[in-house]
Amino acid sequence: MSRSGSSKGMVPEAREALDRFKMEAASEVGVNLKQGYNGDLTSREAGSVGGQMVKKMIKSYEENMR
Repeated sequence: MSRSGSSKGMVPEAREALDRFKMEAASEVGVNLKQGYNGDLTSREAGSVGGQMVKKMIKSYEENMR
């Protein structure tokens, strides 16, 4: 399965929530994302957004375990 098509089966509401989450994480690390294609980002910028998303998910999971 190709990575580019992996989100096509996603529920539209879930896609929207994930996009909002990604924009929030990007804002927190100072990366300017735009709607749609962001292929002009450096690997470092893209990685920092993904890393921030993972940190937030882990923090949320840990808080919900208590």
